[in-house]
Amino acid sequence: MRKQLTDLRRVMQDAGVTWYLVPTDDFHSSEYVGEHFKCRRFLTGFTGSAGTALVSCDWAGLWTDGRYFLQAGQQLEGSGFTLMKMGEPDVPRLFDYLKDSLRPGDVLAYDGRTVTAREHLRMEKMAAEHGASVRTDLDLVGQIWTDRPALSAEPVFELGVECTGRSRADKLADLRAALDRNEADAIIIASLGDICWLTNLRGNDVASTPVVLSFMLVQTDRATLFINESVLSDQIRAGLAADGVSLAPYDAVEDAVRALPEGTVLMLDRGSVNSAIHSAVPEGVRILDRVSPTVLARGVKNPTEVANFRQAHIRDGVAVTRFMYWLKQNIGKVPMTEISVAERLEEFRREQPHYIEPSFSPIMGFGPHGAIIHYGATPESNVPLEPRSFLLADTGGHYLEGTTDITRTFALGPLTDEEKAMYTLVLRSHLRLGAARFRYGCSGVNLDILARAPFWDLGLDYNHGTGHGVGYVLSVHEGPQGFRWRATDFSQVAALEPGMVTSDEPGIYLEGKFGVRLENLTVVCDTETNAYGRFLHLEYLTMVPFDLDAIVPEQLSEEERGHLNAYHRQVFETISPLLPSEEADWLRQATRAI
Repeated sequence: MRKQLTDLRRVMQDAGVTWYLVPTDDFHSSEYVGEHFKCRRFLTGFTGSAGTALVSCDWAGLWTDGRYFLQAGQQLEGSGFTLMKMGEPDVPRLFDYLKDSLRPGDVLAYDGRTVTAREHLRMEKMAAEHGASVRTDLDLVGQIWTDRPALSAEPVFELGVECTGRSRADKLADLRAALDRNEADAIIIASLGDICWLTNLRGNDVASTPVVLSFMLVQTDRATLFINESVLSDQIRAGLAADGVSLAPYDAVEDAVRALPEGTVLMLDRGSVNSAIHSAVPEGVRILDRVSPTVLARGVKNPTEVANFRQAHIRDGVAVTRFMYWLKQNIGKVPMTEISVAERLEEFRREQPHYIEPSFSPIMGFGPHGAIIHYGATPESNVPLEPRSFLLADTGGHYLEGTTDITRTFALGPLTDEEKAMYTLVLRSHLRLGAARFRYGCSGVNLDILARAPFWDLGLDYNHGTGHGVGYVLSVHEGPQGFRWRATDFSQVAALEPGMVTSDEPGIYLEGKFGVRLENLTVVCDTETNAYGRFLHLEYLTMVPFDLDAIVPEQLSEEERGHLNAYHRQVFETISPLLPSEEADWLRQATRAI
């Protein structure tokens, strides 16, 4: 059992707490969080990006989703935590587990700054029904984490209009117009991605996610950015002031909400604003619970952003294609490990103009490690690459022109019939979704069947979404759209709109053997409008060949081969002029028609 678990139970007992909840979140409901906020990782030892821990005096559990079942199972061994596999038969949801476990007089506690207002209200209601109570003022993990990192305070930079396509002043004007349409006087924004999009600012407070810790209160006649002012240059401060944005300390947001005058109509999203801020709203202020208008606005990329995204993917395509050539030429000839090849790909990316940093930690899984959906090589798990089987490489980068996310599964040598069949199955799935033509108004839930049908026909499936939205030099995972087979809070919100950038990434994962995932980013484009309606389609942004060494051509339909050959022609025409002659000659063969 981990010492951290024993220590937590000790302070729980001192505080009179029966159950303690530790989510992954920071104060902003972020998917990825800075080092200061990694309480769940500190407590459990599980390093995945999603999961919630629940601790009582005699039981502890960790809930996580299918992406992390293998990883969590390994990392929780001997920790004292039981792995609760979300969505699996006979595994209750965390809320239902608590509902069945709470007894009269029990105290459920958590740090209210890390739990959304909506979840808190739900928990509070459920606890009251069982004669239990909820406390939100206890950061118990913080009490036992003696060497906890301080809040990040990295310098901020600003993207120009040549990158964003819209000025900060214009975005603020649009937001105020949306407030007026909703008859609201103010909006509190907690999402770091929304704040950075709205202000055109970027930071470095979360690894691989260029955001800055902040809150924002926008009113009809003023706007306040709650931030550590030391991270702002004089030039950025002057620009904010010129656009009517005043500054206040990061931790002053709750006081500012408490000071709102009676009669104010305050828009906020209970699904993203934390319960501490929500509890600070005065009784005389009416809450309008709505998703922030910035969510859809940043999800629909404007023409400048789309054009920049294309440029970023050309640069990224050069880097990844060069890596593919290097890998194919050198496997079995020079020493390689999962970590060393990830570093080599990063070197290729750093050679590209306007490259900033990785958009997430690289996933480089050789053989059985490729079956761990979000595998991350460590010095302990790092293995040498051999000229056989697959290397699954899921990586991406931030450029000034946009964010990339690409997965390629490379054949490192001779493959088994099973490996080739599974690769071809994943490719068929990928191509079918990529070729989608659909009516305006469809969401990703409508289209996901295009990717899953080849799997379902064989009684197979993959335990993750088929695609997610991607931010513009923001989070590599961004809503409101996504490709999923059933509606969730993430994927059911918005129809697909022209300008939305979304991944297409089906996969297959055979535990103990190998994994295959193939991912391109797509952009939604208009096709035509006729008597039957408005029609849209997806266009690939990613420009990197698939591995023809892993394909069984006979298992592709004529239509699928046509889509693959057309894509490979585009890759060759786009990337080959930017490569050294020897690599361009190789690319011609690597993109040959089949």
